[in-house]
Amino acid sequence: MIEHDIAAGFPGAVLIVVKDGRIIKKKAYGYSKKYDGDTLLRHPMKMKTDTMFDLASNTKMYAANFALQRLVSQGKLDIYQKVTAYLPEFKDHQEDKIKGKSLVRVIDVLQHRSGLPSSFYFYRPDSAGDYYSQDRKKTIQYLTQIPLEYETGTKHVYSDIGYMLLGCIIENITGKPIDVYTEQELYKPLGLTHTVYNPLQKGFKPKNFAATERLGNTRDGAIHFPNIRSETLQGEVHDEKAFYSMGGVSGHAGLFSRVDDMAVLLQVMLNGGSYKKVSLFNRQTADLFTSPSETDPTFGLGWRRNGSKDMEWMFGPYASEKAYGHTGWTGTVTIIDPEYNLGIALLTNKKHSPVVNPDINPNVFEGDRFPTGSYGSVITAIYEAIE
Repeated sequence: MIEHDIAAGFPGAVLIVVKDGRIIKKKAYGYSKKYDGDTLLRHPMKMKTDTMFDLASNTKMYAANFALQRLVSQGKLDIYQKVTAYLPEFKDHQEDKIKGKSLVRVIDVLQHRSGLPSSFYFYRPDSAGDYYSQDRKKTIQYLTQIPLEYETGTKHVYSDIGYMLLGCIIENITGKPIDVYTEQELYKPLGLTHTVYNPLQKGFKPKNFAATERLGNTRDGAIHFPNIRSETLQGEVHDEKAFYSMGGVSGHAGLFSRVDDMAVLLQVMLNGGSYKKVSLFNRQTADLFTSPSETDPTFGLGWRRNGSKDMEWMFGPYASEKAYGHTGWTGTVTIIDPEYNLGIALLTNKKHSPVVNPDINPNVFEGDRFPTGSYGSVITAIYEAIE
């Protein structure tokens, strides 16, 4: 199925499947880099099983959530506590149309029902206004000032801003930047050497990575803002808020990894918080974070759940009701299904392809249109193979 998509132009993928504590499939497909700018390479770089990927929003789970789960397990964080207990500067301004920040709890942010907007373009002076920032310290100051967009608890709006704030909470509790904390407290004890933020600053080379967008963040030339990158991205986080406004280190995006490391992280969740002799958090906390929101069972605490038919695009029709996971904009999906003792990581570089129509919708890439790029069919095939 994946090879059929590769033959038709899909860039590349690496798949790993963990079942009953063993890796039962690990394979690379296609190319880690097909383009230099918008020029098709005569000799594209082949994808390898150890190629590293920009995890995009899977960062929310395997960096921010893992850190939060550890802090909850250690009694250092109470998810039912108000956000202001950890970020006192998170408060309403007189001119805010919707007020109530003082009532927002950490669990509201985790369940994407805090009232915060889905995103905010700090890095673009034309839309950020007074909150324009391409400096991490300044962005962190501005983050707590972004006004609520709807009344807390009235609906679920998936929010990068919420996870940027959660990253700040982690940093305030631990006294360490989230990259330092996660790499020291989570990945190093597990023996993971290829799960990092800002990897090019830590000895890795561009050739180690699956390339993402062909022309930086320009969407094939349709978008412009100060300091925008226009070269093919390889080993630098694609996400604009993470790269330009957070120095590559954020709770919502910025983490890179490879499938061998992902297999361990999936297994940690299947084991209820531990791996071999290393315990990151307890099962009670893992169960709490994967439990459904009362108002929408497709949302756990950060984790997305197979809580309704609406999630079939991601989980396929055969995943159990207990299955959970996450996706990432660059083309990554992780599925964890305790019912089947199954973990799946499908890492693709689907955005390493031309934008379909830059003038009409600059966010749709050719890679998005393939079955592999929409995940569900590959996930379905894995369940069918296991059955």
